[in-house]
Amino acid sequence: MPETDLIDVTDTATSLRPEANDRPTRVRVDLDALSHNFHALQAHAGVPVMGIVKANAYGHGLVPVALHLQAQGIGQLGVALVEEGLALRRAGVTVPILVLGGIHAPQVGQFLACDLEVTVSSIAKLRQVEEAAAALGRNAVIHLKVDTGMERIGVHSDNAGAFIEAAVASRWCTVKGIYSHLACADDPASPMTVEQRERFLHACAHFDRLGAPMPIRHLANSGGVLHFPDTWLDMVRPGIALYGVMPDPASRPTVALKPALSLVSKVVYFKVVKAGRTVSYGATWTAVADTRVITVPIGYGDGYPRSLSSRGEVLVRGTRQPIIGRVCMDQFMVDLGPGGTAYNEDEVVLIGRQGSDAISCEAVAQAAGTIPYEILTGLNARIPREYIGAASGGQPLA
Repeated sequence: MPETDLIDVTDTATSLRPEANDRPTRVRVDLDALSHNFHALQAHAGVPVMGIVKANAYGHGLVPVALHLQAQGIGQLGVALVEEGLALRRAGVTVPILVLGGIHAPQVGQFLACDLEVTVSSIAKLRQVEEAAAALGRNAVIHLKVDTGMERIGVHSDNAGAFIEAAVASRWCTVKGIYSHLACADDPASPMTVEQRERFLHACAHFDRLGAPMPIRHLANSGGVLHFPDTWLDMVRPGIALYGVMPDPASRPTVALKPALSLVSKVVYFKVVKAGRTVSYGATWTAVADTRVITVPIGYGDGYPRSLSSRGEVLVRGTRQPIIGRVCMDQFMVDLGPGGTAYNEDEVVLIGRQGSDAISCEAVAQAAGTIPYEILTGLNARIPREYIGAASGGQPLA
């Protein structure tokens, strides 16, 4: 092969590094808003906050968010998977990290080697942790999981006595916490939260019966923090509220929170679509008159829901405009109307504020027929993250 035909793959790979990503579509994270939410929730509850950063920090970026919360003085983080905890340790996060998900026996050694706190949800799981701790010759820090109504993981609250007694007696485990998860706290009118709290406190009473120190009791998720002060106990675990998003349409904004995430893109194409012409796959949308249409380079391949086809809205030049036709894998089209104007490189806001108007994550979820959690966590790694605000320190895209 002639030398001129060779491709420098090193240069190609370098040009595609996330920090060099010039893609017009991006998730923009306001770290100042995140700081505000953390301090507001902590002041509201009056107890320490365990910041939940699982699922890529609800789409905001696992490592940058965790490092920022650590710098803000948070005392505890929570993740779902041991892999998330390991990624944080590798990135220099030193605060305590609890892995909330069920443990897989072959991974227990990784928890202990990286100083991750373990959720123990049964006597059998306790024995697995003890065996790994004994083999490594190091103590395991554990939180006991009690099931009060989710039927997911955890010992049933009315059968928790033997479980707690075994954990307290363990040679290799230190019981730092005990917790449960609220199923209906997003709805302030639901009676189930009161029932779950009673079941949880009944289980916790076994520590008093055993004459053992009471560990940290944590029960309140975002809905609990917002609506049920009796669930705050010794620590709270806000997830989606930490990012300034309400967990459910029924939720009340009892704390003044600021959305930390915006989803933005730019116009990459403009054309006039003649009356009678159709737009996108399946020809599901037809122009009733000559109209002006732009193309936006984001689609369901990035996690933007296809269910927003001919249902979603965006902001262009401060005005709401409808998505028309089916959302494609990598792009979608927007109708500006017969008199609308936009130019290539104009900013398009999918979530966030532009001018005097804003499109919230909650509104996008409602239009898509889903919940805000799915919208945020669905925004995948193909979209670069950009960190702004005084606290960002000029952080690059990630």
